[in-house]
Amino acid sequence: MRLKPEKKTEAAPDAQEIAVAILAWLGEEPDMLTRFLSLSGLDASSLRQFSRSPGFAEALMEFVMAHEPSLIAFSAHSGIAPAMVAAAWQRLSGPAYGGTGA
Repeated sequence: MRLKPEKKTEAAPDAQEIAVAILAWLGEEPDMLTRFLSLSGLDASSLRQFSRSPGFAEALMEFVMAHEPSLIAFSAHSGIAPAMVAAAWQRLSGPAYGGTGA
């Protein structure tokens, strides 16, 4: 009997990795960064400070999840499937959005 070789699958990125990817994408897309700053009420200096806060990853994911064209553009750029972003966002967002808040 021959055993099939195990398929090597890449682990899904965690929420923090996705948030870092979103931030990197925003840095490469000036219009999207401007939109994020405008909607969040941040400016460049407060963005740096806010990036150290616990809610930063959730805010970045909320930004892309709230606007489907942004989610699709981010996913196309990063190679991270929209469903993976949605799952990570739900985990971070807590019970109100079907997540755990973990």
